[in-house]
Amino acid sequence: MPQGAVIAASVSYLSSITLGVLVATRRLDSSGFHWLHHALYVVTFVLAGCAIVAGWLWHPLVGWLLLPAVVPFALIPFLGTRGVRHPFIGLVPVPFFAAAAIALFT
Repeated sequence: MPQGAVIAASVSYLSSITLGVLVATRRLDSSGFHWLHHALYVVTFVLAGCAIVAGWLWHPLVGWLLLPAVVPFALIPFLGTRGVRHPFIGLVPVPFFAAAAIALFT
């Protein structure tokens, strides 16, 4: 159970990062679907929460390793989405997702 939740959260998170990088580097014009990055953010936040709960239930270390990942997700709306700070805050969860995947699949 936690494998699917961690994979789903990771895919959503990587999709959001990819879209953000493509738009920030002007390789993609998202003016017609600007809402997609916001939708991916919400979906990622929810899926990360589901992965944490699934981890706690079936593989507690995974839940604890992922828990800090939701802090930057929760802070992003309050810290602003313009400027240099946004991508740095958005990338803070990467090591927590990596650690959870390593713990889960090794």
